[in-house]
Amino acid sequence: MTFIIFWISIIKKMKKKFSYSLLENAFSKKDLEIGLSVVKSGQITMASNTLNFEKNFAKKNKSNYALMVNSGSSANLLSVAAACNPMRKFHLKKNDEVLIPAVCWSTSLWPLVQYGLKPIFVDIDLSTLNININDLISKITKKTKAIMCVHILGLSSNMRKIKKICKEKKLILFEDTCESLGAKYDKINLGNYGDFGTYSFYYSHQITSGEGGMIVCKSKKDYNILKSLRSHGWSRGTDFHKQFKAKYKKLDEKFLFINSGYNLRPLDISAAIGNNQYKRLSKFIQIRDKNRSLIINKIKSNKRWKHQFNFCKVEKKMDPSWFGLPILISEKLKINRKKFTRYLDKSGIENRPIVSGNFLNQPASKLYKLKSKDSLKNSQIVEQNGFFIGLHTKKLANDRANYIVEKLLDIDFIK
Repeated sequence: MTFIIFWISIIKKMKKKFSYSLLENAFSKKDLEIGLSVVKSGQITMASNTLNFEKNFAKKNKSNYALMVNSGSSANLLSVAAACNPMRKFHLKKNDEVLIPAVCWSTSLWPLVQYGLKPIFVDIDLSTLNININDLISKITKKTKAIMCVHILGLSSNMRKIKKICKEKKLILFEDTCESLGAKYDKINLGNYGDFGTYSFYYSHQITSGEGGMIVCKSKKDYNILKSLRSHGWSRGTDFHKQFKAKYKKLDEKFLFINSGYNLRPLDISAAIGNNQYKRLSKFIQIRDKNRSLIINKIKSNKRWKHQFNFCKVEKKMDPSWFGLPILISEKLKINRKKFTRYLDKSGIENRPIVSGNFLNQPASKLYKLKSKDSLKNSQIVEQNGFFIGLHTKKLANDRANYIVEKLLDIDFIK
């Protein structure tokens, strides 16, 4: 009987399908306990845990100010809203041009369109998947008023150069750092080069609070504008409150609306979990980096390796924070990426395109009549040949890494 049970268990293990998701469950027991304690406290909406996380984030990230919101997309929306706000001495106006990489996320782009700004698409550098500085410089005109950098999958362009360009041309600099929390360029955290930096704490990101995001900024006035915009446009909790309370004495100070606004406030439970996760960010970054190196080294040492793929190059001044493992299929193979990624899906290896590909090919771009005067060649290559797989926050076992490598190298059999 014992013998039969043994073989049944072996057969079950053999039948169990291999699964490698974009990210394994990153919530620790402590995270869940902290979340439960917030629920039990009865204070679910934004309160002291949010304030504590904001202060801790600003301190550890070496940012002047930090403001939590309910998602990274909301963080992008709010940063653009603040940059366009008439309370700001220098603010963006309708039809101002903003340079943005063609390989971007949808909610990096749409706030620009929603506020009447004109996005000018810039090609990317294939070695980093980020904005190409030479192409960026060539597209700056008198109408250019801002640059939106989108730090793809844990890397960036040369932010020293971009910062210098913005200073010389008096441009506002946005940094969408939603995929690159903890990454540094020349020892400065990404997000801190710009006037506004945004981060996401969605489930698959470097840390997670389930949902959530953060905005950092340099100016105290921007910080107060952001606070007002986050909460309906009221003055409560901002440095503006005292001034407007004195000026509008007939109005009830509890509901004193001084600006346009949204409700983009986070839940306090998200802040509590995010703050605890943030303590482990450095550890998560190290493990993801080791898992990436393990997979790439195994690919390159495999006898089937024939340079079928190209991997991102990491500059000396770049300290990446890998969101995933980006892979470009060699153009010489002339392989249909979608056919190959479907094969990976069937093999249990979850994957995604490299964000939007060339966003101008998306149906929504046609709906809003977004165009580019040039071909954006590298962005097209990324769309046609690029994908990424997950990098987990737990050490990748050798046998699992071997399976992933063998399936990736099966590309030779894809017709």
